[in-house]
Amino acid sequence: MLPPELPPLPALTRAESEFIDRYLEVVDQLGRINPARGTHTYGALRAAQALAARAGALRDALTLMHARGESELHAPTLARALRVLDGERRTARITVPPEQTS
Repeated sequence: MLPPELPPLPALTRAESEFIDRYLEVVDQLGRINPARGTHTYGALRAAQALAARAGALRDALTLMHARGESELHAPTLARALRVLDGERRTARITVPPEQTS
């Protein structure tokens, strides 16, 4: 049996698509750094080193959007794109997990 088919991505400009991709890369690095979820300092160190480059790419994507005259973020459309790209799970890695009660 095949897995369920994902909903299609909403229509995005090339710059919006780049923005979403770079944003998720930053989120992934922050999730790897999160001290409440990590297990090894070396992995967190490597993610922190990569974060600077990913943040620069995110800045560049937003700069491109602004230069092209895309002055507004269409939050509902971008949120749909994030959901399709597993953004809810990926951003959950940034949060502090619920306290364990024993």
